[in-house]
Amino acid sequence: MNESREPASVLDASALLALIREERGAERVGAAISEGALVSVVNWAEVLANLVVGSDDPHEVTSMALPGGPASRLELVSFDDEQAKETARLVRYTRSLGLSLADRAALALARIRRLPVLTTDRAWRALRLPIKIEVIR
Repeated sequence: MNESREPASVLDASALLALIREERGAERVGAAISEGALVSVVNWAEVLANLVVGSDDPHEVTSMALPGGPASRLELVSFDDEQAKETARLVRYTRSLGLSLADRAALALARIRRLPVLTTDRAWRALRLPIKIEVIR
């Protein structure tokens, strides 16, 4: 496998949680990670917040949330000014669906990197954006 390949997709928090919890769609997320996937630190925070409810140890939560450990092709992407502006711009297109900041951060990262985004949120199918959205279940 060529480790220098560019990432092929962006994951939102719901997609990563589906993998961690072994829910329907987990296989697709695992395949995306093996191809190389990005996750915004905003979505990472949402994943950790969901997992910390069942554990008091943040190190245990982190090890649970990073499938594949250090060899993983899952890359955490810092939330920078460009993503913040794109996330804000998306409000007018997503407000009617009630998308969260983390949802918009995932969409913004996908748009900026020109990658498809994986989610479990079926409401995203109604979005009319120049972003390929794959609902995994």
